[in-house]
Amino acid sequence: MAMINTGDILETIQMIEEEHLDIRTITMGISLRDLASDDIDVLCNKIYDKITKRAEKLVSTGENIEHELGIPIINKRISVTPIAMVGATTNANSYVKIAQALDKAANATGVNFIGGFSALVQKGFAKGDEILINSIPEALAVTNNVCSSINVASTKAGVNLDAIAKMGQIIKQTAENTKDNQSMGCAKLVVFANAVDDNPFMAGAFHGIGEPETVLNVGVSGPGVVQAAIRRAGNCSIGEVAEIIKKTAFKITRMGQLVGSIASDRLGVPFGIVDLSLAPTPAVGDSVARILEEVGLETCGCCGTTAILAMLNDAVKKGGVMASSNVGGLSGAFIPVSEDEGMIAAVEAGVLSMEKLEAMTAVCSVGIDMVAVPGDTTAEVISGLIADEIAIGVVNNKTTAVRVIPAIGKTVGDSVEFGGLLGSAPIMPISTHSPAKFIHRGGRIPAPIHSLKN
Repeated sequence: MAMINTGDILETIQMIEEEHLDIRTITMGISLRDLASDDIDVLCNKIYDKITKRAEKLVSTGENIEHELGIPIINKRISVTPIAMVGATTNANSYVKIAQALDKAANATGVNFIGGFSALVQKGFAKGDEILINSIPEALAVTNNVCSSINVASTKAGVNLDAIAKMGQIIKQTAENTKDNQSMGCAKLVVFANAVDDNPFMAGAFHGIGEPETVLNVGVSGPGVVQAAIRRAGNCSIGEVAEIIKKTAFKITRMGQLVGSIASDRLGVPFGIVDLSLAPTPAVGDSVARILEEVGLETCGCCGTTAILAMLNDAVKKGGVMASSNVGGLSGAFIPVSEDEGMIAAVEAGVLSMEKLEAMTAVCSVGIDMVAVPGDTTAEVISGLIADEIAIGVVNNKTTAVRVIPAIGKTVGDSVEFGGLLGSAPIMPISTHSPAKFIHRGGRIPAPIHSLKN
């Protein structure tokens, strides 16, 4: 057995104590494909029983590993088979009861979030899909821990414009239904292109169709560690900066691999993937925006931002892939505005605009994420924003998404407070010129030519 290097141990302790290194989440994926009933109440009981049985020891195992290794595991989560598929076995015309059963199971197991109130409609609506989508506004208003995601496009299938038009309305309705709580429901709803089957991060996590019966996926995070490493390196070339990020991502991913392997072993559940995304928190010193500024921007969002973010994302992936053969999920850098104090500061300084955010999403993980816009923004404008972001994903063969909060009763200059990991979001200006005619054309934007790879 190799000698344990004291320097490595001390370095890890420093990363945890001073640089906000953590395991952001361990997420247990649970298949509900074997559950069916034409009676929704019977189905809800089956769902509750299966989840609580499978995830019974998830939280306690995570806490034990935290104490033994001294590594914070911020969230324990569950993802399930997209509920539109499970709900389709019933004769119900609403799946709100299923959302409530999921919420009850989340409370019973003690997890922070449960994801999978989801539908995959990139090519059209199957039985259950529209029922699920129509249930979202009420479901997110009457539950606390349930997260919802809809995949409206893929590089192979093209873009379902009917679904995008529908989601603009659903987001508005969700904001309205949760307006007494800062339109919080929208923070738990995400619209995807190219959604992945093994994502441990919320609100997008669901248990994909090709996944095993039960699986454990880990999301690591350490923007503060990356920023500190760049700061220590001082004045060096951009190639050297990339190398530093790569080495740092390697160390962070190794830790995720370790935690995931131990948890998988103890729970008797296969280890799935490490998602090595740099996911920020609202804490100072845990920001992706501050990494970009450390490399050399006056403020995140100024000219040069997209180039540095592209380099950061690539270096994170290269370092992570060396550290684990089980890299998956989204794996890159997240830029959720409300969850990143540097992003919030950049918006408040008037430097980071919606258009610049959209450009940044072409080179990093996910997309227009945790962005608050005025409450009177129309459903068509929201659909237009979704369509633009989804087009970036489809054409670039990558995952993109929109998690936008039209904060009812708020306007530019105001902000919304969510607390916890969701943070607070300044209301960003968005173009009010209407794309309504385009959105209401409906139909499907064909898949791009490079989807024909076979």
